[in-house]
Amino acid sequence: MKKILAATAVTALLLISIGCSSTKPNTTPSASSPSKAEITIGTEGTYAPFTFHDKAGKLTGFDVETTEEVCKRIGMTPRFVETKWDGMIAGLDAKRYDMVANEVAVRPDRLEKYDMSTPYIVSRAVLVVHANNTNIKTLDDLKGKKVGQSLDSNYRKIAEEHGATNTVVEGFNQAIDLLTSGRIDATLNDSLSYLDLKKQRPELPIKTVYEEPSATSNAFLFRKGSTDLVSKVNKALTDMKSDGTLVQISQKWFNADVTK
Repeated sequence: MKKILAATAVTALLLISIGCSSTKPNTTPSASSPSKAEITIGTEGTYAPFTFHDKAGKLTGFDVETTEEVCKRIGMTPRFVETKWDGMIAGLDAKRYDMVANEVAVRPDRLEKYDMSTPYIVSRAVLVVHANNTNIKTLDDLKGKKVGQSLDSNYRKIAEEHGATNTVVEGFNQAIDLLTSGRIDATLNDSLSYLDLKKQRPELPIKTVYEEPSATSNAFLFRKGSTDLVSKVNKALTDMKSDGTLVQISQKWFNADVTK
């Protein structure tokens, strides 16, 4: 009887031991472990060469590639959410995404309401007119003229400050279509976008008549209070500038260093 009781006790101990070992957390990473944290990014997807789709349909561009490299360095998986520019900042307010990567100009009014990263690209505004236009040569010549600009564009404000009447467009390409068809007189946009457009469509009857002397800094946009995320992004951008990665991406898309 004692032998039976002893055997039963041993069996019970073994079962307890097996049960405990089967519920012990597995600390060894496996293929089924959760993926790294996701970060959502608002972008246009129609604004070459910053954010657009290539011939294969893949989202690409300077801002996209820069963002992907930043995410890689901060250990997060990027998920781009494409939206029209005029509703992009509202989408950030509505928490549809965590940040915006779309060549967003650093402006005092934006810094009051949002957090922004350190600048990663600088640009200059150019005034674009039809190739046959001889009346517009400076911003002051926009008084009483029609321009085509996005509603929330910094360029719209510049044009209207100089007396222009704005026709709201969804992007640079639409503005160029209106310009070449004679429905507007001019449009303001980024010099890099203009050069890229002329490279892709050299037959367009357009020209630049003015280039802004001072450069505009552009950065990633975040909701106010995103201190930890902004700090990580800034660290990644600093490292990318130091090791030459950011310049390499710039050279790939513009054949020039547009980071400073």
